[in-house]
Amino acid sequence: MIDQTETAAAAALQAVDEIEVLVLVDNQSDFLSTVPESVTPELPGLRRAGLTEISGEGLCCAPWGFSLVVTARLGDKSHTVLFDAGPEDYAVERNGDRLGVDFGAIEAIILSHGHFDHAGGLLAALDGIRGANGGHAVPVHVNSGMFETRGVRLADGTVVPFKDIPNTNELVNHGAELVNSDDSRLLLDDTFFVSGDIPRLTPYEKGLPTHISRSGDGADWQSDPWIRDERFLAVRVRDKGVVVFTACTHAGIVNVLGCARDLFAPEPLHAVMGGFHLSGADCEAIIPETVADIGKFGLTRIVTGHCTGWRAVHALIDAFGEDVVVPTAVGRLHAF
Repeated sequence: MIDQTETAAAAALQAVDEIEVLVLVDNQSDFLSTVPESVTPELPGLRRAGLTEISGEGLCCAPWGFSLVVTARLGDKSHTVLFDAGPEDYAVERNGDRLGVDFGAIEAIILSHGHFDHAGGLLAALDGIRGANGGHAVPVHVNSGMFETRGVRLADGTVVPFKDIPNTNELVNHGAELVNSDDSRLLLDDTFFVSGDIPRLTPYEKGLPTHISRSGDGADWQSDPWIRDERFLAVRVRDKGVVVFTACTHAGIVNVLGCARDLFAPEPLHAVMGGFHLSGADCEAIIPETVADIGKFGLTRIVTGHCTGWRAVHALIDAFGEDVVVPTAVGRLHAF
């Protein structure tokens, strides 16, 4: 359940004039497709950063993972955060270099949940930010549940572990100032909202059924479909509404949007951006119910990425049209 403290934090979220969101890491590469006016493709961003020749070496890489550079502008001030850090150091370093990312402008890192494809590049991100900000510590927002060992159990019972994300000591050694709390919070002049626990209310969104976790090397693997450490990020845009950023949405995209709607009411939800985890046999089965219920939120823009899956993207476009649904790709710059 949403408590009064979280509701008060949501009510105190300040409206900003605009948001720019650079897709630093996504497992989709597409610099040819036409896009709406509010989206800048990869190639112009590469050229602004100095690209003079199109080549494989000059383009962004698109590994399995997700990372956004989110900048909120209010008057003559701006604040920038990094939401997740992709699966590995290389992707953060390569794409950041090619896109000319100003790592020194990043004031905080928010981790959505403790999976390798969202946290594997954290150390490179910290090194890049501190190398550009004069060596200052970087606030990294996490919760304790993110640091368990994770994996999946295959149909034949075989356990395949995920690579552990950087632990708290490694993060601190690379300059992180850890903000480790289960609670929701406001950041950077109250322009960013990080959620607390997301209520799981829909009857059909059941997390990731094959997911397992354990608290240490000697511990037994336990079923862990709910992945309770997951959080979303939200920004309020003046005269438009709330933009919700969700990275993998193991809680279920309808649960995430329902939580955001309840927190920010009567402010409308303007847009949602992220991976909706509607790929894979278990998750693809709930696409029809999910698409039907997303329609109840009156979203102006739905930006799909990472783990959404092509079947869900097709279903969303069929339901809401290309004016609303925009698949994202690495290197794209989205404006809200």
